Amino acid sequence: MVITKQELDIFLKTIRQFVKERIAPHAASIDENQKVPEDLMQEIRDMGLFGVAFPEKYGGSGIGWRAQLLMTEEIAKYEGSIPSIIGAHTTIAANSIYIAGTEEQKQKYLKPLAEGKYLGAFALTEPGAGSDAAGIQTKAIKTDNGWVLDGRKCFITNAPSADVFIVFAVNDPSKGSRGGITAFIVEKGAPGLTIGKIEHKMGIRGSETSDVILENVEVKDSQVLGEVGQGFRIAMRVMQNGRLNIAAISLGMAKGAFELALNYARERKQFGKTLSNFQSIQNKIAEMKMNIFAIESMLDRAITLMEEDKPFNLEGAILKAFASEKAEWIINEALQIYGGYGYMKDYPLERMLRDVRINRIFEGTSEIQRMVIAKEVFRNE
Repeated sequence: MVITKQELDIFLKTIRQFVKERIAPHAASIDENQKVPEDLMQEIRDMGLFGVAFPEKYGGSGIGWRAQLLMTEEIAKYEGSIPSIIGAHTTIAANSIYIAGTEEQKQKYLKPLAEGKYLGAFALTEPGAGSDAAGIQTKAIKTDNGWVLDGRKCFITNAPSADVFIVFAVNDPSKGSRGGITAFIVEKGAPGLTIGKIEHKMGIRGSETSDVILENVEVKDSQVLGEVGQGFRIAMRVMQNGRLNIAAISLGMAKGAFELALNYARERKQFGKTLSNFQSIQNKIAEMKMNIFAIESMLDRAITLMEEDKPFNLEGAILKAFASEKAEWIINEALQIYGGYGYMKDYPLERMLRDVRINRIFEGTSEIQRMVIAKEVFRNE
């Protein structure tokens, strides 16, 4: 569903007000305590923010991916963990069920995920298979009653609190990624499913990350997601949406830092005049604005392709790499404008710089995005 511009504007106005009043005041404490307050999470669920992209019949708001991504951008201006929680839940975990699930699976799992009653996690990465996602070692053994899963996943966002896990496992090593990996829906509390320690991260510290250990976890045939052997295809498909999500987070972080730097440059005086009068500062502000405009334009283009159901693998890879790298540069320059104050925890830029750094790594590193870009260029041009 594609909503009108007027409807989108009304939605985003509501989001901006909510973010400023309810999320922004908690940003520093979320980082300090490494936890999003439960009452705030409940408000986010009650507002339907976990299902913005999905149709109403599956528990969502039915207003589409553009609204989802622009909402993400608005939140990321002030806080980095919540967009990561919602993004992992929506764009890759719940979206896997939306694009590949049966009607029964959508009613059983997607509906409560979209309604915010369940939290989703996407369990692909392993200790020996990060960028090389096709190199996963978790095994799926067929039995008379279904399947048995054995393996270990790492760096799984939302895992400690997740109710539903999308787990990728090798069902036929001889077929490789193009027919030997299957996706499974695994429920919280399944015998043999355990959660590792919560990782202590450099940034987005309010977003829980941990290992997921599977030891003889039994799942039914009804918990196979999509066709047997087509798991890698599902993973790559939803990660396209994930790349746009990271770009939206990066854009929001960049805009937040830019606004802080702009206001500081207008107010801070040195040598008898405000920083905004110095050409070196003007050049920084101009360069920051240029890059923000470029990310905005690229994101709009990629979302349009998505809405038109056209391929956007190339555009998504370009956008993800560019947005994540430029956002980090913008925040670093904003901190430079603040000088020593920017380095202090009393100001938000040091937290923002820590938060933004992960964007160049997850959902495919910058190096992987360049491999994708080159592959697409040589294939199509």
